[in-house]
Amino acid sequence: MNYTKSLPRERRVRSHKNALSAHTTSARGFDVLNSPQLNKGTAFTAGERSELGLTGLLPPEISTLEMQVRRAFIQYDMLPDSLGKNVYLTALHDRNEVLFFRLFSEHLREMIPIVNDRTVGVAMQHYHLESRRPRGVYLSVDHPDSIEAAFANFGAGPEDIDLMLATDAEEVLGLGDWGVGGMEVSIGKLAIYTAAGGVDPARVMPVMLDVGTDRESLLNDPMYIGNRHKRVRGEKYYAFIDLYVKTAHRMFPKAIVQWEDLAPGNGRRILNRYRDSICTFSDGILGTGAIVLAATISAIRVCGTPLRNQRIVIVGAGTAGMGIADQLRAAMIREGLSPEAATKRFWLVDKHGLLNDHPLGQRFEYQTSWLRSAAESRSWARECGSAEVSLAEVVHRIHPTILIGTASAPDMFTEAIVRDMAAHTERPIIFSIGLPAATAATPADLLSWTDGRVLMVTGNPSVPVTWKGLTYVIGQADNAVLYPGLVLGAIVSGARLITDGMLAAAANAVSSLVTVRQPGSSLLPHIDDLRSISAFVAVAVAEAAQAEGLAQVKMGDIGRRVQATMWAPEYRPIEAASLPGCTAAA
Repeated sequence: MNYTKSLPRERRVRSHKNALSAHTTSARGFDVLNSPQLNKGTAFTAGERSELGLTGLLPPEISTLEMQVRRAFIQYDMLPDSLGKNVYLTALHDRNEVLFFRLFSEHLREMIPIVNDRTVGVAMQHYHLESRRPRGVYLSVDHPDSIEAAFANFGAGPEDIDLMLATDAEEVLGLGDWGVGGMEVSIGKLAIYTAAGGVDPARVMPVMLDVGTDRESLLNDPMYIGNRHKRVRGEKYYAFIDLYVKTAHRMFPKAIVQWEDLAPGNGRRILNRYRDSICTFSDGILGTGAIVLAATISAIRVCGTPLRNQRIVIVGAGTAGMGIADQLRAAMIREGLSPEAATKRFWLVDKHGLLNDHPLGQRFEYQTSWLRSAAESRSWARECGSAEVSLAEVVHRIHPTILIGTASAPDMFTEAIVRDMAAHTERPIIFSIGLPAATAATPADLLSWTDGRVLMVTGNPSVPVTWKGLTYVIGQADNAVLYPGLVLGAIVSGARLITDGMLAAAANAVSSLVTVRQPGSSLLPHIDDLRSISAFVAVAVAEAAQAEGLAQVKMGDIGRRVQATMWAPEYRPIEAASLPGCTAAA
């Protein structure tokens, strides 16, 4: 059976690969204009307008895609705030897919925070009050028997999906639990995959795992459109996740299953459960760990001390902190340390102080592998009236060479802490990557407190800083530098799994794109040309998959295969075709 012939018209059109061959459609008139995959707006040629029944439905001028992009950016730039820009881009995405992705791909630095990150969180607060074009698949914990039907209704065959991105929206950055509005997270992230990494938008699926919400304002809002009950947890939750994974893997066996914005405990447990059996990925855990590994590799190229000899303090022991510790420890093991010896190079601190096995400590199950021995710090100073060991005391006692902050606590890296660290290491490595800004210490502060010796990256964009006549370019630990290329490489190679070795290959590729010999250089590349970065990373990842015996396709020239796989936002010719026996518009 030719499955493609049985698909609905729009899905069949979207299943075409990224060649310059023509799309063929039986749609006419407004059916063409209302399809974001077919619509070219004023760029339809005279011949296409005649054949597709568009004469008189568009202004007479025939535009180029470049002219449309300029007009669209002028409209975008006139909008007064980030939310308005987000709504505009969403509407453009719903109206004209190629124009949206062309505009987005040419303005990635500016628009990624609008399409994703903090602005999408604001947009989610209005999600259930707005009428938007349906995208993706909504799966309900109350109706697990409908999962297969929902996937079938999406209209894709077993070979048609490369990436499924699912969220239950319990820990959305900057918002926390936001229920069914979390679909915006999946849609926004997949848009970045396409604009920055060339992942074909016809071959991705956003998925909302609606397990309820604990946010009272949503539960009490008569306009809320998700499951109106408290979040389902425990065995029922994990049974729902298991059914989702098994059904997705059976119906779309080539698809990468990605997780986004799950609670730290759930996210880590789910990733660990499936990581050795299917091709799965969590950007919050693995992607964050890999981009910090890339920055660390760059910093070590400057200071010359091997990673296995570093003493690392991580502030923030949630999803990001755990992912960073995992990837840095795996790199130490690759350098020859045993897992036990590598683990002892880390000290993790959360809002309750140093993670240790003190019986009075407040710890979560997912943190247990990183607990220090309470006996080790028995003589250390404690917070008044508690068993907590503060960050300042940890820094004072162990003299870290690397200090990483992922938490959102203000005044986390104080002058006293930074000066104490700098007094005991020649090139202090300090990464403050929390969003919003996790520390009151600015790059200028860190340069001043370390006498210009600091090697740093931030989570927020930072302008260059001049200190004592030398200009320092501050790298931004933006996961978008890494994850589009990582996933593209897994798609190109048909990788069975995403391993630490593939993550390390991505991190090394990213680090290799910066020249650190020049004083003041950035430790990470900028995102001005993400498509080129993604292609470079994808080659490294595909090579790693091949070397590990995980590639399921013969790739030949990997660089050429990556370029051939990358979808480009360009208009294709559209040819009119009639269905047998039909004369009217379909």
